[in-house]
Amino acid sequence: MDPLIYALASGVIRLIQALPLAWVARLGRALGALAFVLSARYRRVAVENLTACFGREKSAAEIRALAKENFRQIGENYACAIKTAAMTAAELKPHVEFVGIDRLPAATGGALPNVTIAIGHFGNFELYARFHDVRTDYQCATTYRALNQPALNRLMQALRKRSGCLYFERRTDGPLLRAALGRGGIILGLLADQSSRGLTGPFLGRDCNTGLAPAVLALRYHTELHTAFCYRLAPAHWRVELDRIIATHENGHPRTSEDIMRDVNRSFEVAVRRDPANWFWVHRRWKQ
Repeated sequence: MDPLIYALASGVIRLIQALPLAWVARLGRALGALAFVLSARYRRVAVENLTACFGREKSAAEIRALAKENFRQIGENYACAIKTAAMTAAELKPHVEFVGIDRLPAATGGALPNVTIAIGHFGNFELYARFHDVRTDYQCATTYRALNQPALNRLMQALRKRSGCLYFERRTDGPLLRAALGRGGIILGLLADQSSRGLTGPFLGRDCNTGLAPAVLALRYHTELHTAFCYRLAPAHWRVELDRIIATHENGHPRTSEDIMRDVNRSFEVAVRRDPANWFWVHRRWKQ
C-alpha cells in the first residue's frame, strides 16, 4: 500500500501545482465548504469553540456562518500551501506581503544572531517558511513531528523542503537543530497554538494547555522572541506580519517560560480577534 499511497498523493499534488494559484484558492474554498457539510465531528468542534469564545457577542447564526467561512479558508489555505510550496520568490511576490521584517536584528560583528518566532495556525501558515525570500541573509528553520504513514511523510517533507526551509524532526533531530543554531542566522519558527504540556492558563477566556518550546529555546540560545501571523487579505493573497518582541528578560534577569508564553498567548488573542475566521478552530485547543 505504501507505493500506491505515495503515487496517489503525489499525483494530486502535481495536479494542484499545475493550476493557477487563483484556481487553487477557489478549489480549496469549495472543498472546505464541502467538508463543513460532511464532517459533523469537526464542524461541531469549530462551532463549540467559537460559541465558547464569542457566544456573548455573536448569535448562533453568526457563529455558524463564521464556522463555515473558517472551513472555506482552511480548505483554501491547505490547497494553496501545496501550490505555493513550488513557487519561486518572484512568483509569490504578487500574492504575499511581508510586514515588520525590519524588526529582525542586523548582523553584529559580522555574524547574524538567531531569532525565535512563535507562530500559529493563521492563514497559509506554510508561508512562515518564506521569510528568507525577503531577508536572504537569514535561513528559516522549524520542527515537525513525522507522520505515521511513511509514504505521506516522505512526500510532505519533499514538498516542504522546496521552500528552502530547514525541517527538524522534533523527537530525533535535536543535535542537528543545535548545530544549525550554533552557526547563527537562523529564524526558528515554532508552532505555539496547539495543546501541549507546559503552561495551563487563559486563552480567549478559557484555560488551555500551551507548550513552552518557544520560550525555552529563546532563553536557552539567547535569541529574540517574536510572534508572527499570516493574515488572508483576499483569495490567494496574504500578509505575513512579524509582530513585536516578547520580552524574555526583566531587570536583567530571565523571565519564567510560563510568563513569556502568557505574553505569547495574549499576542495570539489579538490576532484571533482581529480576524476570527483566519484561525484553526477545528483544534480541540481547550480540553473538556
